[in-house]
Amino acid sequence: MTLLSAQGVGHRYGARFGCRDVNFELWPGEVLAIVGESGSGKTTLLNTLSGRLDRTEGDVVYAGRSLAERSESELRRLWRSEWGFVHQNPADGLRMHVSAGGNIGEPLMANGWRHYGEIRAAAQEWLARVEIPVDRIDDPPTTFSGGMRQRLQIARNLVVSPRLVFLDEPTSGLDVSVQARLLDLIRSLVRELSLSVVIVTHDLGVARLISDRTLVMKDGAVIESGLTDRVLDDPQSAYAQLLVSSVLQ
Repeated sequence: MTLLSAQGVGHRYGARFGCRDVNFELWPGEVLAIVGESGSGKTTLLNTLSGRLDRTEGDVVYAGRSLAERSESELRRLWRSEWGFVHQNPADGLRMHVSAGGNIGEPLMANGWRHYGEIRAAAQEWLARVEIPVDRIDDPPTTFSGGMRQRLQIARNLVVSPRLVFLDEPTSGLDVSVQARLLDLIRSLVRELSLSVVIVTHDLGVARLISDRTLVMKDGAVIESGLTDRVLDDPQSAYAQLLVSSVLQ
């Protein structure tokens, strides 16, 4: 069964569309990249799909049910247990003055975990999985580098074993070597956990490395979609051809 689908999805800012008439299907274990230049509508689409922005047209269906049919309590449960959202700026997805272990432990407590030793052990395990020294468990993210903060944010999202994760420019602003390590980590976790992922990126190298399929956006609309290798190696639209040739990057 399709895990997530967009059916004519759009979000309007007054008289202007941030995104419009977007259609796709995302399968379990699949990674979908949304690419385009700044202002193309890709982040608006991500926020609309994830319910962070209200849809003004169309429908989003998750696990066979429309989000519009779900109650507020059902949506909150999805965010606690089945969905994750990794922000471009880690400070938006972390509690910066709470310890690293506390950041990872909070989602577990929201899902009913109460045993301190078990929560701390899970936090230690996830710190190791995202390559943060376990002896930093009591340090706050304010003392971490940008790459460590992003890895901590990933651990905070994945500790509850979600089915679907939204990634908003997760490597933006990081040094090239740090980006490479972070992408390797994301790729390995996607395979290991059979995650479905929707990732927004302006970096076509990121899309090529991590995604199965790609949507190319311009002026709020999807102008090309398909298997990532096909879209990047043989783009059909003039805009996608320019994007791939780096003219618009």
